[in-house]
Amino acid sequence: MLNYNHLRYFWAVAKEGHLTRAAERLNVSQSALSAQIKKLEHQLGHALFERRGRGLVLSSAGQIAMAYCDTIFAHGEALQRRLKDGLEDSQPVLRVGAISTLSRNFQLGLLRPLLADGSHRIVIRSGSTAELLAALEAHVIDMVLVNQVPLRDSATRWTARVLDEQPVSLIGTPERVRGRTDYAELMTGEPLILPTGDSGHRNDIDLIAERLDHALTIAAEVDDMAMLRLLAREDAGLAVLPPIVVRDELASGQLVEACQLPGIVEKFSVITLKDRFTHPALEALLAA
Repeated sequence: MLNYNHLRYFWAVAKEGHLTRAAERLNVSQSALSAQIKKLEHQLGHALFERRGRGLVLSSAGQIAMAYCDTIFAHGEALQRRLKDGLEDSQPVLRVGAISTLSRNFQLGLLRPLLADGSHRIVIRSGSTAELLAALEAHVIDMVLVNQVPLRDSATRWTARVLDEQPVSLIGTPERVRGRTDYAELMTGEPLILPTGDSGHRNDIDLIAERLDHALTIAAEVDDMAMLRLLAREDAGLAVLPPIVVRDELASGQLVEACQLPGIVEKFSVITLKDRFTHPALEALLAA
């Protein structure tokens, strides 16, 4: 069995980068701390540190062990926070992170089953992809909703699943669209409200623009779907977005969908941590 006291000693030394400082922090002797680290290295079968001058740096095995330690002790702290007030009248919480460019209507549709049955308290945070992934890895939130999956490699601690995809269309007021359906005519003849360059489908929009005969007139570039929706309603131009974003306005006739842009879809994905139990509420949402 792994000795978690030894693991915490290793974690403290790795954080400090110095045996003496870690011993002072843990209130143990330097020799005792060194002995515990050696026992852990013997048990794992690898040296965890390399000496550089007067300090210590993590070996390759130490870097792997450190990543696991961060997860292990984060779980321990989360357990203490979760149970410190007891279980009576405790309502399960699902913490959701959503990037600012994600459709509010999509978020509502996804979370509606939990909102309807009242079985969970839902906490929703918005932010950039980098901010939300950091919060996910720190176990501050349970999942991240995105419309563009970030680049990843074999060391990435999270995984992504596509939940849905929607076409991307030209949408505007009836007075501006005037029944027209040709995307080339509309894109070159009307001012456009575009998502910013970090959105999931902006590059595809730019590729279509390169094939058109005339330059585009860009009225606004927006990184927030709520503002993009508002500008479309204010008739600032034709908005390029998935129809789900303005579902209510389309239903009321305040806005109309002129046409879908060829070959462009927006994918909605959920990012969760690997090698971690799946939140029961998340399992229910994915099943639905």
